[in-house]
Amino acid sequence: MELSFVKMHGLGNDFIIVDMATPPMIAAITAHAGWLADRRRGIGCDQILITTENNMPDNTADARLIILNSDGSMAEACGNGTRCVAALMMRRLGKDRITLHSDGGKLEAWQSTDGLIAVNMGQPRFDWTDIPLAEPADTSRLNIGQDIGQNIGMELPLAMAINIGNPHCIFAVADADTIPLADIGGGLETHALFPHKANIEFISLIGENRIRMRVWERGAGITSACGSGATASAIAAHRLGLTDKSVTVVLDGGELMINWTDDGAIMTGAVSDVFHGQVTLPDFDKNNPGEASHD
Repeated sequence: MELSFVKMHGLGNDFIIVDMATPPMIAAITAHAGWLADRRRGIGCDQILITTENNMPDNTADARLIILNSDGSMAEACGNGTRCVAALMMRRLGKDRITLHSDGGKLEAWQSTDGLIAVNMGQPRFDWTDIPLAEPADTSRLNIGQDIGQNIGMELPLAMAINIGNPHCIFAVADADTIPLADIGGGLETHALFPHKANIEFISLIGENRIRMRVWERGAGITSACGSGATASAIAAHRLGLTDKSVTVVLDGGELMINWTDDGAIMTGAVSDVFHGQVTLPDFDKNNPGEASHD
């Protein structure tokens, strides 16, 4: 099967995007997701995003959005990916505002100032059943890092869990850059308290309404940016009394602006095209998964 795709990124958080895929294409992409995302043997990405015709009963979205992590697992939300898909679709449709329907709910995106793309990530949810957690707990004071912290000789603070379309666990620390994220991210992601696993963020205050964030993404590991993680982190920073509701989040790949309003959490930032290409997806064979080309 010949598959056309676009490679895009938001602050280095990179994506393979297939626009208006058919059901057979979706099945083939899902079967080959691990290879497609592989940076040495495939195209390479943090997530794969697929748009298809919207078949929701209310028919109020421009397209249906399917999100695959780099390990092939499904994701409910992807903020930077949504902004990239929105930019691509707005160009194709000649619109300056579109609505996408994902497993995490409806996402409205639009052209902002200075060529930036904004998306309304919706309202956060805080109840333990919404995260979800495996058992009842105060989601603003989760003691899940004690054993993992002891293994690396440091004490992790209480964490805050937030669902912004997908589950996040945020730790506020003095200096996020000193956290050995590669050593502890996987253990926190798969902690028994998170039956669906969780995205892990470490944040620290670096200025007025300005936070530093580092992220371990569920199903992807360390990435240079995470839009839903930045949104959840900004909300956590406000709930902890560190910032107002308008926050600049500084990630490894750049900055995102988060504004938590009565209408939802608005995320704004840059997106970039990398290349357009085609990939051959034969019948699945792990020893010969396909060949890719791009220009």
